[in-house]
Amino acid sequence: MKGLKNILDFYINSSVHLALAVVSLSLMSFLEFNIKIDKNLLYFIFFGSISAYNFVKYAGIAKLHHASLARNLKVIQIFSFFCFLGLVYFTFQQDFETLIVSGILGLFTLLYAIPFGRNRRNLRNIGGIKIFIIALVWAGVVVILPLLNVVSLKEISFTFLQRFFFVIAITLPFEIRDLKFDSGQLNTIPQQIGIVNTKKIGYILLGIMLLLEFLMPFSSVVNFTALGLTLLVSAYFIKAAEVNQGAYYSAFWVEGIPVFWLICWVFTKILF
Repeated sequence: MKGLKNILDFYINSSVHLALAVVSLSLMSFLEFNIKIDKNLLYFIFFGSISAYNFVKYAGIAKLHHASLARNLKVIQIFSFFCFLGLVYFTFQQDFETLIVSGILGLFTLLYAIPFGRNRRNLRNIGGIKIFIIALVWAGVVVILPLLNVVSLKEISFTFLQRFFFVIAITLPFEIRDLKFDSGQLNTIPQQIGIVNTKKIGYILLGIMLLLEFLMPFSSVVNFTALGLTLLVSAYFIKAAEVNQGAYYSAFWVEGIPVFWLICWVFTKILF
């Protein structure tokens, strides 16, 4: 049992679970628009997500709630190094436009972790914007990269906004959990408006996602059904989120909602 727990902890702490969530949303973009799946791009996104997130988490800026990971940090560093090599390989399989967009999104990720400017602050420590930077990068990766030069700007904009609001909504349980760790200077949403109002914001964002689905010219029964199930699950996890969460509540279950969305889409597609 302890061995299974260690494997699960490594799976989460090494950002593999997160990377699968990002890849799931990226794959959703291919499926919803019925375009050919670019496997090289999905591998690029997978290895890039692990490399970027492990850099952000473990490059000397980790907060107190990551201290328990110290004993496993060397294994994660070695794993991250091999993932970085994978990222380098698949970088050479991408076209120029993809690399330009990836470079811009990568710059946001670097500035999220590395202090810059006269005050030597990173984007994470600038009050109130942390969650929006995360959502911007995620939406850029899972929508713009798969649909670049394939889908019209109007259609990309609807999907981009939907994913942007989705990432903010499912990040709220993390922000509620981190209330006991985060500095008051971060001005996170729960710090500014409280837990109850934070959950209301989450429900509103999920409602906006549903509205955007109605406005999308390419929406289908499959897309709408999969989205509806995902919104219900997301709303439940937002409602049940507390400061004192179980160890896997946000890190595994909430983080896995994008994977659930993909599974719902595939099964709904089979049924219809």
